Amino acid sequence: MVADGLGDELRDGVRIVDAGKRADGPPERRPNALVGRLDRMLWTTRRVAARALAFDADAYQLHDPELLPVGLRLRRAGMRVVFDAHEDVPTQLLDKPYLAPGVAGLAAGMYARYERYACARLDGLLAATSHIRERLAHCNAQTIDVANYPLPEEFSPERSWDARTGICYVGSISAIRGIREMVQACALLRTPARLALAGSFADPALAREVALLPGWTRIRALGHLDRAGVGRVMENAFAGLVTLLPTASYRDALPVKMFEYMAAGIPVIASDFPRWRAIVEANDCGVCVDPRDPAAIAAAIDRLAQDPALARRMGANGRRAVEQTYNWKNEAQKLVRFYADLTRHPLAHRLALT
Repeated sequence: MVADGLGDELRDGVRIVDAGKRADGPPERRPNALVGRLDRMLWTTRRVAARALAFDADAYQLHDPELLPVGLRLRRAGMRVVFDAHEDVPTQLLDKPYLAPGVAGLAAGMYARYERYACARLDGLLAATSHIRERLAHCNAQTIDVANYPLPEEFSPERSWDARTGICYVGSISAIRGIREMVQACALLRTPARLALAGSFADPALAREVALLPGWTRIRALGHLDRAGVGRVMENAFAGLVTLLPTASYRDALPVKMFEYMAAGIPVIASDFPRWRAIVEANDCGVCVDPRDPAAIAAAIDRLAQDPALARRMGANGRRAVEQTYNWKNEAQKLVRFYADLTRHPLAHRLALT
């Protein structure tokens, strides 16, 4: 793994090679989001490319869209290259708050055209969702979807239900992920449930704003936690919130936290998007609500708090669904088969370069 900023390391049999990191400097001189993104695209990718070219790997997998030019360079050098498209970038660009609508539309269109050009010249594509796969399969037939589902053994659903006194939200905290509505919902609760926030605020000003809302007295802000800490938070919860706002990029996403809640054996309270609702309803593992409606979120929390038997049954259904379907073991088998096919015929690969 070629990464940047934390030094060379060997972890769990994986060699991590440091490509270096630009110093941020004092807070007042740090770049804004747009400048930081441009710096990453122009300079970080060059450092990553230089380290990657020093290896003679059987295949190279790119994890970020900024690395597509690196992929083309590796491909011209005769290497096998795969792009892991874990985001729908053109759609995400339309939702970026630091881009004016006209600029966002132009950027989305330009990226989509370059993505098609680059992906058509790579050896294969991995898509995080079926929606992304369907979009990219038009430019490269060697495209499969590999979802980022959890490992069931990472989560324990065994804790006594009587000891679960609150709800939880795990992940990055931002306005677009519904933090205002979650805090407002807590002010409307009829039950004594409290909300545990396991994650960091992307915007310090937003953190100060929501801390002044009436519902904040029901919040336990735990900050960023490691995997073990996240597991403990879920063990103490009777439901998990994933009430992301209805942006174009979220409607077709598969939020990891939803499946982690299911793996932990707790029901989900999820945004009422068609793709999410289909999963929740098919497995009877939670409640879907309008994420913009704090009263609806509060009602769902109260319903599960007042009916532990219902919450326990929905949680068990979600756990079963993860064990049978939405787990990493199933996805890993697809990934291994993909690479076995990719590396099986080196002569055919070399001939394809001419």
